[in-house]
Amino acid sequence: MTARPETEALLLDFGGTIDADGVHWAPRFYEAYRAAGGALPYPAFEPLVTAADVALGRLPEIRALGFRATIDAHARLLCTLLPASEAARIAPTRLADPFHAEALATVRRHRPVLERLAAGYRLAVVSNFTGNLDPCLTELDLIRLFTVTVDSGVLGISKPDPRIFLHALAALETRPDRAWMIGDNLAADIRPAAGLGMRTVWVAPAGRTQPPDGPPTARVERIEELEDLLLSPPRRER
Repeated sequence: MTARPETEALLLDFGGTIDADGVHWAPRFYEAYRAAGGALPYPAFEPLVTAADVALGRLPEIRALGFRATIDAHARLLCTLLPASEAARIAPTRLADPFHAEALATVRRHRPVLERLAAGYRLAVVSNFTGNLDPCLTELDLIRLFTVTVDSGVLGISKPDPRIFLHALAALETRPDRAWMIGDNLAADIRPAAGLGMRTVWVAPAGRTQPPDGPPTARVERIEELEDLLLSPPRRER
């Protein structure tokens, strides 16, 4: 049997993966929105988050915004899209404050894990972002851990386009079969990376149903589980 190539690099998504354990921005904003008294059902709220995200990427100052400023701007834009009665009484800080606090707590928990992984692998972030991924990672004290950062807003190519993964792999000077893609989105992260020959880790809460097609190589509920999965005894004994 042919031996599996040794892993050299790990590609990670940012939003919903590094700053959360498999929960993307829309449901996290929705939790804060409901706590603030918002009444829209989630199917009506989610498109507003998407529209606010598009508007965020068009802000003239976006390239310089750090993580907190990005969350604040996103919340302000989102509140302008709420029904008039809600926009008048739900302050943007009521959405931004809990979102930011939870993300910071999660990043603090994930940072030591990423530090240990960075000691054994070349790490990259591959994110559909708004052109300011690097300032956000700098503010979160994470950028030092990544050899490569790929921001779709800068590159002009978004996941699931396979070219964004190939760009990261080339910058990492590695092959698809020597890399893993770790992310929370099956369509954007897992399936396109697997199609290139990468191994994949889907980060998802326990209750989330996995579709039968295109299963990931592995599934974890928390980033901390990556250590047992990737820093396995065979690697240590090489």
